[in-house]
Amino acid sequence: MAILVNRYSRVILQGGDDGSGPGCSAAWRAGGSAGRSRFLAGVAYGHPAEHLPDGLPLFDSVRHAKAWAAATVSVVCMPPALAADAIEEAVDAGIGLVLCLTEGVPPEDLQRVQRRLNESATRLLGGCIGLVTPGEIHIGAIPGHALRRGRIGVVSRSPTLISLAASQLTGFGLGASTVIALGNAAADVAGLRPVDLLRLFKADPGTDAVLLAGSLGAEADEECAHWIGHHMHKPVVMFRHGPGASPRGVQLTRDPGAMGALIAAAVEPQCLPFD
Repeated sequence: MAILVNRYSRVILQGGDDGSGPGCSAAWRAGGSAGRSRFLAGVAYGHPAEHLPDGLPLFDSVRHAKAWAAATVSVVCMPPALAADAIEEAVDAGIGLVLCLTEGVPPEDLQRVQRRLNESATRLLGGCIGLVTPGEIHIGAIPGHALRRGRIGVVSRSPTLISLAASQLTGFGLGASTVIALGNAAADVAGLRPVDLLRLFKADPGTDAVLLAGSLGAEADEECAHWIGHHMHKPVVMFRHGPGASPRGVQLTRDPGAMGALIAAAVEPQCLPFD
């Protein structure tokens, strides 16, 4: 099990690398075959086809691409001024999950997007760096060499910390259910917030614990800590620099080298195959 994406997800790509976008070839290159094989169609918006994956069928709208590919996920790789329009096109087409890899989208545009999301069933990960269910699907610029399939949900704003956490989990024979690399600010304005991801991990039978690798932003950290203390029954480990008491229900460490050990101590008794 996983959250948001899995082996059955069918992905289309909105935009590409024409020199003005955010370098979104990383959306499909970083994951190797696990990344490329999940992109089934693209919407080029006039961008040269060579900036999209080789052989990717191109369409003139999200609605046509979705119909052809039976798409459930769209990855938006557009310049900041055009990203909100692309997200809204995906919402109008009925895409279930939109990942916007573009950072720097104007806040007023994102507020408009959020109003549209409120009227739809579409979920948005805004300013997202990447989203991976190891062994099943890899989207974005998260280094994939250390990721192993398992039962730990991982959320961070740092691909470096994700790689560190993944290597530590592997050392304890553990892996990740889903790994989410958030951007810097877009989720503060539109789309899924970190606390929403915690809710999804709580409900996921394939996730035994959650690792928050690094601060998710002051407001997000506070909101997550409050929610965990009142609602989360699964173990949560948080690595965070700086002063402050450990939130209720959270195993807090200021040593990045201790993340894996704390998670292993929390879940290993549950994962033993025999009594």
